[in-house]
Amino acid sequence: MTTDTLPPLRDVIAKYDLAAKKSLGQHFLLDLNLTGRVARAAGDLSQCTVIEIGPGPGGLTRALLAEGAKKVIAIERDQRPIAALQEIAAAYPGRLEIIEGDALAIDPASLCDGPRKIVANLPYNISTQLVLNWLENITEYECLTLMFQKEVADRLAAQPRTKDYGRLSVLTQWLCDVRLEFNIKPTAFTPPPKVMSTVATLVPRDKPLVDVDRRQLERVTQAAFGQRRKMLRASLKSLGVNGEELANKAGIEPTKRAEELSVPEFCALVQALNT
Repeated sequence: MTTDTLPPLRDVIAKYDLAAKKSLGQHFLLDLNLTGRVARAAGDLSQCTVIEIGPGPGGLTRALLAEGAKKVIAIERDQRPIAALQEIAAAYPGRLEIIEGDALAIDPASLCDGPRKIVANLPYNISTQLVLNWLENITEYECLTLMFQKEVADRLAAQPRTKDYGRLSVLTQWLCDVRLEFNIKPTAFTPPPKVMSTVATLVPRDKPLVDVDRRQLERVTQAAFGQRRKMLRASLKSLGVNGEELANKAGIEPTKRAEELSVPEFCALVQALNT
């Protein structure tokens, strides 16, 4: 049995009573053309282990295996789809491992040897926290190809002086190149979310854009964007320093606001804070 002979996903949902749970942020993508497109966006899968989060009935799981993933490790918190996923495992002997657990509490890099990629239709309610967790050890992955609410993907890729630019943009782009792949309409999902979705790929840099301490960068961005309408000379005071002096030391005009600073400029503030 292969993807061609596995039952239609709607039949699987009916058989195992897999109505999506709002509490788990579930929106199932059942269009196999789209799941295949997501899998292909992650590039060559034949030489790596692919970690999938929240596979649900297994639409993307099937696509990853059909596109040649050497192995897929699927992490699923919801007990209900496990039997359906086991059917896929039987169709691809030795290539699908199912782990029942909470992705927020699991370090994906600890599950297998490299090379590894993460490919997932993320539960919307925990997508940002998952990305922040994975950034801690981002060099453990070749890439992350992930589906988000469009507004979250836009924040990941946002540039200075745009409304979407913020802490998530800075912390992600400090460590990764971000590529927006394509959008998916709400009607492609069951049930349809209220917003457009976007597939984005994060490719880890060989080293951070600037060598600074992550915790310090988090502190500086939190201070600056926590009062994003204020000039730096005011917003940086929450760090317990003279904001104007800190900005000047970093070579940045103190009257600028957080949204105007590039990632290297935020790093310059961290360096100035430590000197």
